[in-house]
Amino acid sequence: MPIAQVARAQDAPATRPTADEPTTLSTMTVTAQKREEALQDVPIVINVIDEQLLLDTGVRDIKDLQVLVPGLTVTSTQSAAQTTARIRGIGTVGDNAGLESSVGIVIDGVYRSRNSVGFGDLGEVERIEVLKGPQGTVFGKNTSAGVINVITRKPSYSQSAEAEITAGNFGLLGVSGAYNDALAENAAFRIFAAKRKRDGVDDVRVGAGPRKETDDGDQNYHTVRGQLFLEPSDTVDINLVADYSSREENCCVTVTTQRGPTAAIINALTPGGEGVIPVADPERRLAYSNRPTSQDLKDKGVSAQVDWNTPWANNATFSSITAFRDWQAINGLDFDYSAADILYRAPDDNESLTRFETFSQELRLTGSTDRVDWMVGLFYSDEDLTRNDSYRFGSAYEPYLSTLVGSQVLAGVAAQLAPLGLTVNQANPATFLSQVSGRPFGTNFTGLGALDRHDQNARSTAIFSNNTFRATDALDFTVGLRYTHEKKELDSAYSNPSGSVGCGATLANPAARIGGALAARINGFASLPPALQAQLLAGLVPAVAPDVVGFMCLPWANAAHNGRNVSQSRTEKEWSGTFKAAYDWTDEVMTYVSVARGYKGGGFNLDRVQSSNGLSSGVRGITPVDDTSFPGEFVNSFELGMKTDWAGGNLLFNAALFYQDYKDFQLNSFLGTSFVVRSIPEVVSMGFEADMMWQTSVPGLMLQGGLTYAETEYGDDLLPDADLALLPGNQMSFAPKWSGNASVTYEWGFGANHIGRFNVGAKYMSEYNTGSDLDVQKMQDGYALVNARLGFGSQNRRWLVELWGQNLTDETYKQVGIDAPIQSGSWNAFLGAPRTYGVTLRFNYF
Repeated sequence: MPIAQVARAQDAPATRPTADEPTTLSTMTVTAQKREEALQDVPIVINVIDEQLLLDTGVRDIKDLQVLVPGLTVTSTQSAAQTTARIRGIGTVGDNAGLESSVGIVIDGVYRSRNSVGFGDLGEVERIEVLKGPQGTVFGKNTSAGVINVITRKPSYSQSAEAEITAGNFGLLGVSGAYNDALAENAAFRIFAAKRKRDGVDDVRVGAGPRKETDDGDQNYHTVRGQLFLEPSDTVDINLVADYSSREENCCVTVTTQRGPTAAIINALTPGGEGVIPVADPERRLAYSNRPTSQDLKDKGVSAQVDWNTPWANNATFSSITAFRDWQAINGLDFDYSAADILYRAPDDNESLTRFETFSQELRLTGSTDRVDWMVGLFYSDEDLTRNDSYRFGSAYEPYLSTLVGSQVLAGVAAQLAPLGLTVNQANPATFLSQVSGRPFGTNFTGLGALDRHDQNARSTAIFSNNTFRATDALDFTVGLRYTHEKKELDSAYSNPSGSVGCGATLANPAARIGGALAARINGFASLPPALQAQLLAGLVPAVAPDVVGFMCLPWANAAHNGRNVSQSRTEKEWSGTFKAAYDWTDEVMTYVSVARGYKGGGFNLDRVQSSNGLSSGVRGITPVDDTSFPGEFVNSFELGMKTDWAGGNLLFNAALFYQDYKDFQLNSFLGTSFVVRSIPEVVSMGFEADMMWQTSVPGLMLQGGLTYAETEYGDDLLPDADLALLPGNQMSFAPKWSGNASVTYEWGFGANHIGRFNVGAKYMSEYNTGSDLDVQKMQDGYALVNARLGFGSQNRRWLVELWGQNLTDETYKQVGIDAPIQSGSWNAFLGAPRTYGVTLRFNYF
């Protein structure tokens, strides 16, 4: 487990280590319980990564972090705005903005409403603490799997300046700089800015366009962050923060992992005749997309933290953290992931927008006596979520869908009629759906098929307390409790601007429309006796009607959604809490047992939902679902652990056994025609973790390692959906059983005034499934990622040159596997980053 060599307090101004600071690992401090404590005294599994290790491994965002933490996986899908973190195999499954996070992300005490909102360049980070298991008592709801707690560098009273220039493959060029200074005896400021650009890492065939970009996964990022630290008195500290970030990039495409029979249809509809890759070969990183995947992410916010050492209750500390954040994402999407012009979303805020505007206020009073460390607090948040969602039909949508449906239906009808000596005209199936609707070919699906607007407000209030009682000098008990009241209100407006004429015409009289289309295809049908005609159609139409109508009225084309206005509201009142007992056997050995109850808020599915009966619990169908709510998710967690230090505090070895039982686990899955949120009755995650860190007797040599084994399995309850039939009793998706990491860092001096520094680190994950439905085609074999960095510079660290590489073995691996949309028999995947390498030059003045 990576751990900070010298972790500094969260709430104090950042300072540089001095010769007088302790250097043994056992003295490291963390703020995992929102008070400064020694890492080895906290009865929680914590991975702590300090600033130097973050620099050594090139960590700039939450996704980079996973190589340093066993049991942590972070994935992205359709855009960087859809990023999900998982701990011990548990995390939010699905890209729906209506689902809360299972792993909370907190940056300088401010909770980010979704993992994607916390994704971005973290800037100057002092340390990151990854807390595993439910943390709801202290950090609130939506931390049922854990917390990623990010602490950035604070202003100090020493003047300093830093600059960094990075260049690498794929045209990478990045610059950043920071300046810190005192304004007066009681005021200091710090400002940081960065800009980074890079070409895409995936090649893209664009067909006839209109997309122009022939690569994807590029970077075009800039950020600025300013802080003002004030000490108006000896007992009051104030830190004011303002930040702004922007990403204007192209992301994300998929590659084909298994090519199915629909590829031939797509090729026929693509100018040039190649709409998907001829032979699946993820190693080529070759994607197909005729529509833009441009994304525009903006993140900005302000916060104020006030800490006052009061004259009450033995100088208890009163803390206030006030924050407002505004995050929004616009991204285009080629839904079919091919070069044929089938289905897409335009990169326009009117048609593709996800926006969170969040105000939060936390008040805490923290104090200590000889026997008790206590904390009480209040938390309030008011969040507005806006989502504009849309689907546009390309010119190839109707011929593609009609060929797909028509060829299957007509072949089936031909097989049924063959014993009767009747034949079926199966030529040109691209016109079959126009025969069903009775409308001219090419007019059934055009333009903007669906445009939906969702406006959700969530108000959450909580009161909490976390207290440690020292029963004896060796035995501590920690008791925490939190009560949360939350109300969510959602207004949704659904529209079909193009009118859904194909679906509407079919729904007007499905039996007559489908019967007429079949009659026109049966050779010699008109010459048959009327009674025989009626008998044939009575046997054929009911068998094919559900599929034909279902494809004519997919959610984005279903006329029944047009003009719907739905309002929903739900209120939750929930308790969460923890109990821990810790015993110090010696100064070097502590064991603990903990019990915790965690909670993840329920919500609303912000997709078009339709089913067989108009209920979310129904199976495939075309009846719109008004009630898209789903309940909260709960976990009961049990942990038995030990924390030890050896070699005078320079060797740490920690281990823990864990058992986590989740009820009503929220699973968002595509069930063929729409995204549905299912509450899985039970998910159990159990296993063990071990980590060590050794500051060896060899000067400058540090060894680190961690191992996680987690059996994270669905319960045995059967689910109503055929698409989820593989879930009961099996290992969850994105949950490798084995996960481990190791790193070696060595720093040495040479010459009179120079140093060298070397770091190599690796992370291994055993095989796991990358899809929510556990299709075997979405399996990812076990793999390892290796990063390394070699630097040399001046002993006073005024300058440093580093050569670095990430994913040195150029491992090709799936982040997320998907069924290729409306392409039965084909599977695609979003890939992880390829090998990157480059050089970084750092300058420091202090």
